[in-house]
Amino acid sequence: MIKFVNAKINIGLNVVARRDDGYHDLETVFYPVGIESGMPQQPEPFDDILEVNIEKGRPAGCRFQLMGRRLNCDPQKNLVVKATTMFLHHYFEKEGVEGDMGLINLILDKHLPDGAGLGGGSADATFTLVTLNELLGEPFGQKELARMARKLGADCPFFLLNTPAFAEGIGEVLSPVDIDLKGNWLLLVKPPVSVSTKEAFAGIVPKKPDFDLRFLHYLPLDQWRGKVVNDFEASIFPRHPELAEVKDTFYDRGAVYASMSGSGSAIYGIFSDGDKAKQASDDFRSTYEEVWLFKL
Repeated sequence: MIKFVNAKINIGLNVVARRDDGYHDLETVFYPVGIESGMPQQPEPFDDILEVNIEKGRPAGCRFQLMGRRLNCDPQKNLVVKATTMFLHHYFEKEGVEGDMGLINLILDKHLPDGAGLGGGSADATFTLVTLNELLGEPFGQKELARMARKLGADCPFFLLNTPAFAEGIGEVLSPVDIDLKGNWLLLVKPPVSVSTKEAFAGIVPKKPDFDLRFLHYLPLDQWRGKVVNDFEASIFPRHPELAEVKDTFYDRGAVYASMSGSGSAIYGIFSDGDKAKQASDDFRSTYEEVWLFKL
């Protein structure tokens, strides 16, 4: 079974409180991107390709192959493998059929950038859970899959919905939001900058946001600038001024709204004018290797 794995962007990201467990409470809007990758409106590929199959008659186990983009990660620590291990643990506990399972083959053709704030690894993990569930006759419902996904990463449950959602808590508490950006153009740029989670939270001072993202759908896109903010930009941009320059360039090239996604390091711009978006894309490609343009 083959799945095309899409990414997400964060529209706004507010760090509202520090929790007793050491994590932070966040508020953000997740918006899926790349769902229509390969179609005429999005000819540039922007997804991972996940293939999962089960070889019956083979000893139970998991075989993982990574293709495409290379990752600086032990294969056994890849979220696809972790998701499979977790799923099988719950499946064997529920069904008690470990001896009849067979060998699970996992092939991940990786194209989505890692460390970009686009949720690529989380999406891979969640799509793995969903695919295994389908292959094995759907032994688990949506709530059970969501519980597994939460253990793999705070934004993993979002990819079970894969529709715009307001996220709170550490990103795992989701509520649907009525936001539709179709007809606009999205331009993504990932400079050769790496931002760790520890670095992203350095200097962050939790605070109540000036604008409540739950009401984002009432605010026209052309009014987002200056109101819809990513709190991580305040701590990351001084350390990586190149990211701030990319965001400023988006506005110079006619973007209606621009922001860093998640904790970086991808910066995106939303354009209502396709010609301006294409020109901006050409300009960025003269400087950066990782640039993607598609119509929402």
